Amino acid sequence: MCRWMAYSGEAVPLELFLFQPEHNLIEQSMSSRSAETPTNGDGFGVGWYAARATPGLFRSIRPAWNDFNLRDLAAQIDARLFLAHVRATSLATVQETNCHPFRWKNWLFVHNGEIFEVEKLRRDLLMAVAPEYFGNVLGTTDSEVMFHLALTFGLHNDPVAAVERMVGFVESVGQQHGVQHPVQMTVAMTDGERMWVFRYSSEHESRSLYFSTAVSTLRAMYPDNENLRRVSDETRIVVSEPLVELVGAWQPVPESSYGVIQKGADRLGTFRPSLP
Repeated sequence: MCRWMAYSGEAVPLELFLFQPEHNLIEQSMSSRSAETPTNGDGFGVGWYAARATPGLFRSIRPAWNDFNLRDLAAQIDARLFLAHVRATSLATVQETNCHPFRWKNWLFVHNGEIFEVEKLRRDLLMAVAPEYFGNVLGTTDSEVMFHLALTFGLHNDPVAAVERMVGFVESVGQQHGVQHPVQMTVAMTDGERMWVFRYSSEHESRSLYFSTAVSTLRAMYPDNENLRRVSDETRIVVSEPLVELVGAWQPVPESSYGVIQKGADRLGTFRPSLP
């Protein structure tokens, strides 16, 4: 599969979370604790928001652990929100346009998982992408198709409902082609202000996903931890795997659920696929 992380909070250097924690995302690209794919070396990407509404994007087919440009950029770029992804491909080729995140205007999208037997479904899925988004499909991954279907089904207006319609549509097409459990996904996406995360699979055995405990709570638990003083109370992190071994720091995202990270109170809800 893949590994990803999402950060929201005050502007920090990308390296603070990409490289510095003991089990950071770059280290996960070499030695993930996932039984499915311990090595995620088929490319990487990071998309970030700083002063502009349109996010920056850097993607490469090199293994994340072996790219000196990434290390230098991560030390120089401060971002208030970013998504990062290390890739282990199942079917799609290793090429830059297949690396996450995927971008449309101010939106970014990352995915861990797959559409099972997607080769049976690809034509029907692609034909459902609205013409205004079709030209933005530059690669060959099922992940990119999922993103553009969500755009087609109203991502701008209601992101949760759009993803529920996207999954419901993929499951319906899958069943028409004899694929019983088509969808396996953890997803993060953002418009640069809010972030939405999802954990769902058709067989209800989804890949791992965790969100960080409130920083104020962790400071009270670990008053001598210097790293907790470096981040703001608004800091929120969502990860495929925990970045540090700190008791109480990570909470599992429930099966078949979504979360909204935003200014003020965050939100957690039940994810229910529906037909568009």
